[in-house]
Amino acid sequence: MGKLKRKKPSKRTKTAKKTAPAKKPADFFESKDFLSLKEFHPGNFEFLFKLAERMKKDPAAFSSRLRGKSLAMLFQMPSIRTRVSFQVGMSELGGSSVYVDPQESPLGERESAKDIARVLSRYCDAVVLRAYHHSQIQEFARAAAVPVINGLSNSFHPCQTLADLFTIREKFRTLAKMNIAYIGDGNNVLHSLLYGAAKVGANLAIATPRGYEPNEEVLKDIKLISKESGSKVTLSNNPFTAIKNAHAVYTDVWVSMGQEKQREQRLRDFQPFQVNGAIMGKAPKDAMILHCLPAHRGEEITEDVIDHPRSAIFDQAENRLHTQKALLVLLMTRKKKK
Repeated sequence: MGKLKRKKPSKRTKTAKKTAPAKKPADFFESKDFLSLKEFHPGNFEFLFKLAERMKKDPAAFSSRLRGKSLAMLFQMPSIRTRVSFQVGMSELGGSSVYVDPQESPLGERESAKDIARVLSRYCDAVVLRAYHHSQIQEFARAAAVPVINGLSNSFHPCQTLADLFTIREKFRTLAKMNIAYIGDGNNVLHSLLYGAAKVGANLAIATPRGYEPNEEVLKDIKLISKESGSKVTLSNNPFTAIKNAHAVYTDVWVSMGQEKQREQRLRDFQPFQVNGAIMGKAPKDAMILHCLPAHRGEEITEDVIDHPRSAIFDQAENRLHTQKALLVLLMTRKKKK
């Protein structure tokens, strides 16, 4: 066999630009707060999910990670999963938490959000804030000296999306090119799911009744993000179109907190979008069923579907704990800039 000729290294042309060194995953967590997935770096997802995966497998290994740290939970509306998952999460990490009842401190009424933020920053190492208006969370975060986490606002529910994507990743071992069908209201849960899916390269097919589509500004953002990630986002008014080739079928309540006066109209408008046996019968056989809870059984989802063997709804709820534990560690042990 003849000798292989070595190729001469090509000379860099004068116009060639040096590529910037790639950031290490740990460097991505530069933001003080976690307010929405709009500001979340795409590289953070896999970094956080790998940590959450380790925490789920071996929680004892992280039992002192936040020892001496404290978390304030300031909620302006009721919660079960968000409150309990954060409270238990801090306990499992060796830290402590304090819950502030909505009636004890209504944001902006008894005292300004800015003043509450400054006070809690003196007592605690981070704050989870659940508020009616996203602008309240933004104002609070600007005044706070510690990390602020959005526990839910009228615009976004980013902690929920972390658990949603982690649950899909658990089953299929990847998120890139996964097909997610979302059937229902174009609400805060969908807004966060849009940002999350687009940034991890998953495809999202949305079906809503006419007039209930997601926010136009969010959709404009997603169009730009999708060009970078290769994600495909489609919008229709036909649930059967959305479920074609779906790896996951996701729904949410039709009447959220603060929409009680619209209940009768919403029930009529959303009835054709119920996730039931007819819908799931047309979906791929391995499609998992997701719901962020609370569920109104018999409204947006039927009893047989929520309890179906393909349902991952309660795995999804459990994963709120693991993904939020990872988030807490990454935010609360982040090196502060000098």
